[in-house]
Amino acid sequence: MTFTVWHIVGAVVIVAIIAAVAATIRTRRKDIRKVAYMMDALEDGELNFRFQDKNKFNRTLNRIRTIFEKQRQQYEQDSWTKLIRVLTHEIMNTVSPIASLSDALSKSMDEDGHSSLDIKSGLDTICDSSNNLIKFVETYRELSGVARPIKKAVYVQDLMDKVIGLDKELLSANGAVCTFTPKEPDLMVYADEGQISQIFINLIKNALQAGARNIGITGKMGPDDELIMLVVNDGEPIPAESQDQIFVPFYTTKKEGTGIGLSLARQIMRQHNGSIDLEKSVPGETVFRMVFR
Repeated sequence: MTFTVWHIVGAVVIVAIIAAVAATIRTRRKDIRKVAYMMDALEDGELNFRFQDKNKFNRTLNRIRTIFEKQRQQYEQDSWTKLIRVLTHEIMNTVSPIASLSDALSKSMDEDGHSSLDIKSGLDTICDSSNNLIKFVETYRELSGVARPIKKAVYVQDLMDKVIGLDKELLSANGAVCTFTPKEPDLMVYADEGQISQIFINLIKNALQAGARNIGITGKMGPDDELIMLVVNDGEPIPAESQDQIFVPFYTTKKEGTGIGLSLARQIMRQHNGSIDLEKSVPGETVFRMVFR
């Protein structure tokens, strides 16, 4: 009788343990699926999900989502603040001389329409400033209207041969050399060849304007099968205080720059499900990193 009871108790305990383990496994599988869902949503920039607050794990995931949401809101706010600051600066720089000169010309004219000032010169200045403002607005429209990429499979070597060939005369005129070194054979990228070429051309042009004499481009596959391209030059480094601003539309450290080249590059890369970042910029070495996923 005792033997039978102990067997029954043992069987019940074993069944309870198995049931507990099975429940734990099911819960963990659900948790893994939740984490995978959350990671996919975060990668896509979608934060409109929320798990039911029935357990500690779900509440933890929701807290993570809230943290990302706050960070994104702060980033967007900072980006808009920077953009508005740059837009205001550029517009005021153009409009202020127009208003000032127009007022001066108006006040200098007598009842017969004569003026002690050079009216033609003043009108020419107003015309030039107005054209510059129109050009600025056109540039903004260009930035906000990047066409949807028409992607196809392209050999990276062929792409870089074309880019370097297009820049051959400019490189020669500046006494500079640009080379491409693939770390692996037969690298390919699925992309809009024209748009991606424009990014590399812009990076090369920027490097030359910074006084670079050697520009090296490398390509390799990353651990997650992403294509990683590095563009390295030995020109003057980007000022430390400007490095966080260079991808902000219309921000430029050059006297005749439009400030949209790198902004366009980032927008194009995002449409290719990729990214472009300044990895570092120190004396003798400025590195831009492009990733195609």
